[in-house]
Amino acid sequence: MANLQNLASLSAWEIGEAVNKRKVSPVEVIQFFLKRIEKYNEKINAFVYIKPDYALAKARELEERLAKGQYCGEFAGVPFALKDFLPDKKGWQSSHGGVKCLLATDEYDSVFCAAMEKAGGIAIGKTNAPAYGFRGTTDNLMYGPTSTPFNTKYNSGGSSGGSAAAVAAGLVPIAEGGDAGGSIRIPASFCNLVGFKAGVGTIPSVCRPDAWSATHPLCFNGGLTKSVKDTAILLNYMSYEDKRDPYSLPKRHDFSTEFNLNPWACDEKKAKGLKIAFTDDFGIFEVEDEVKSVVRKAAKRFSDIGARVDDFTFTFKHSAMELARQWCMGITVDCALDLNHLKEKGIDLLAEHSKDFPQEFIYWKNLVDKMGIEDMYRFNLARSEILDKFENAFEKYDVILSPVSCVAAIENQNDRNTRGPDSINGKKIEPLIGWTQTFLANFPGYPAASLPAGFSKEGVPIGLQLIAPRHNDISLLQVSRLYEEAFDWKQFYPLTDMLAQGSSFRTSAFT
Repeated sequence: MANLQNLASLSAWEIGEAVNKRKVSPVEVIQFFLKRIEKYNEKINAFVYIKPDYALAKARELEERLAKGQYCGEFAGVPFALKDFLPDKKGWQSSHGGVKCLLATDEYDSVFCAAMEKAGGIAIGKTNAPAYGFRGTTDNLMYGPTSTPFNTKYNSGGSSGGSAAAVAAGLVPIAEGGDAGGSIRIPASFCNLVGFKAGVGTIPSVCRPDAWSATHPLCFNGGLTKSVKDTAILLNYMSYEDKRDPYSLPKRHDFSTEFNLNPWACDEKKAKGLKIAFTDDFGIFEVEDEVKSVVRKAAKRFSDIGARVDDFTFTFKHSAMELARQWCMGITVDCALDLNHLKEKGIDLLAEHSKDFPQEFIYWKNLVDKMGIEDMYRFNLARSEILDKFENAFEKYDVILSPVSCVAAIENQNDRNTRGPDSINGKKIEPLIGWTQTFLANFPGYPAASLPAGFSKEGVPIGLQLIAPRHNDISLLQVSRLYEEAFDWKQFYPLTDMLAQGSSFRTSAFT
């Protein structure tokens, strides 16, 4: 039998392999992680609820299949967490990111949930997220802030912060994320994980009644993992064509095997042919010196394995503040429509339950209600400029490398409304998303990933961002794998000692 104490540090695929080989039973795996959740969740506030009876019942069903000699998938017996935001597990409860008046029963499974179950995984609970996923931190009025396990004084990032914190703390090996502006990559950065946002068309997104509602900017389902292999296996299950999504593309790759190929190998250098465009700030962001230093050192790891890493100058006409505000406007449109359509039916949530919503959301909702056609035109002009500037870089380079966040860490606040900073280096920025460099890739739908780069002086992880051309998800995975071979971030797990010393936040009751 496998050493149960090692489970917290293993990748999902390693646990799945051990379960399939019957070195450890699915029930033992679930029991192990339930105990870790019970012991450590209060320190970081990752889970908002768990379903132990459900998970154990599914584990017993899996044991029966294994006893018959069946192969049960790459993630057999692996407990996974779902994001408490959009519906993602039929029959379970969602809060839309801690918005009390929006509590509802999920009517369908997310692509992530369906993929994990197909791969043999077992849903174990739901993790914290901000209201409407509308910020790069995780905090809300119902459940409070989620901390990075590396230093519980600081936020885990958002909006998939509960999921990232759960994986980093070894409470589950893999968890769901969603990314409309960095919501997978930002928490991956603050929690020392792999955060992969697929490109447009790779993972289907079926929205109704408006089939195009997840496109301004483009929104993506995905996951948080400890290893590139986990990410590749997950993507292989999540990637398929669904013609109900107008952007969905036919599957062209076996990601779980092709991620390990290296098309850039030359002579004795692993990445001799790889060309990387490096930028600290895309020419528009204010960035802390500590972040610049850590990410530039991480970029050198690519140089050390033979890649060409060049400083690249972007020349945006739009400022970071303008682009961040365009993102806030675009992401609010469908939320505003939902609320307005309910109001037309006699349900005025903002009037009757205004205290359930953060003031920042109400501000943007009211602003969007006043939008006209010229506002949408300006939104698309900004989006077009991002597309053009990125394509200029991709004419010469395979990937773009930048920091994920402009700041090294964000301290949790006591008002259940933790945001990013209002200024960096003395210059005003947009506090919901403007302190990140992730949302640019969502406007045109490029595949992008966050990988561990190093640590701040406060011990909070710092991530680097890789962005690849559209429809080049496989190249992004392959570049990520090369970097993983050069920098073993798994050495930092598990985090039991750090969690034992961390600050405590009040969590919701287990159900």
